[in-house]
Amino acid sequence: MTSIPKILFLDIGGVLLSNAWGHESRQKAADLFNLDFPETEHLHNFIFNVYEIGKITLDEYIDIVVFNKERSFSKESFKEFMFAQSTELPGMLQWLKEWKAANRNTRIISINNEGKDLNDYRIKKFQLHQCFDVFVSSGEVGMRKPDPGIFQLAMGIAKVEPGHCFYFDDRIILAQAAARLGINAYQHQDPESTKEIIKKSFYSI
Repeated sequence: MTSIPKILFLDIGGVLLSNAWGHESRQKAADLFNLDFPETEHLHNFIFNVYEIGKITLDEYIDIVVFNKERSFSKESFKEFMFAQSTELPGMLQWLKEWKAANRNTRIISINNEGKDLNDYRIKKFQLHQCFDVFVSSGEVGMRKPDPGIFQLAMGIAKVEPGHCFYFDDRIILAQAAARLGINAYQHQDPESTKEIIKKSFYSI
């Protein structure tokens, strides 16, 4: 009798990498480029969700939030700054790549809220294809967590029931959104506890 496979779902920002364009990065941008932070935050909160579900491009987002007036710097320099904010968090990514290499039959799928441009950059920069089989990213699928549809889409791709899926997110509210669908969902709090749950739930190195 063939056993039903288990599927590992993972968030990226806050678990493997820093957030793609988080509050601290936006504050640093305001300081470096001499922006009015309350004004840019207001515009960011107004439009960022639209960018994250792929309805506008990164250039259009920057035009609305930053280049709504004449600036002394270029759009390209600002985009370079945005991309440079992505860093690897300690303790998880390299371990996951090694664990995936040793457990090639285990499918790993990302479920993450990221605009397409930032997501594409991070996949290439950090070689995320080494650990993920599929990327379910908001900028590609037009939905963002906590929309149940993005989790249902990932399960549809995996072709398994919720009880065979394990999901980790650094934000408890998003882990809870997955759990309401019957997914085995956990808040990622530190690398060691997450790795221990994965090792107990799957065949591991």
